[in-house]
Amino acid sequence: MEKKLIISDPTVMMGKPVIVGTRITVELILEKLANGETVEQLLQAHPRLSREAIQAALGFLVKTVRR
Repeated sequence: MEKKLIISDPTVMMGKPVIVGTRITVELILEKLANGETVEQLLQAHPRLSREAIQAALGFLVKTVRR
């Protein structure tokens, strides 16, 4: 079974998709990557973030635009 890394909860960050167990939004991750930050910089700036979570955020984007 695949581990769910992204959740949307109306009580956390106004229901925006976040990395489970954090208040780090998918939007923030994607925005930082789009602005040229590297994965390493993201991981350094957000110690609770993992490479797996960043990949999940990218996968979430793909699923969203595929609709």
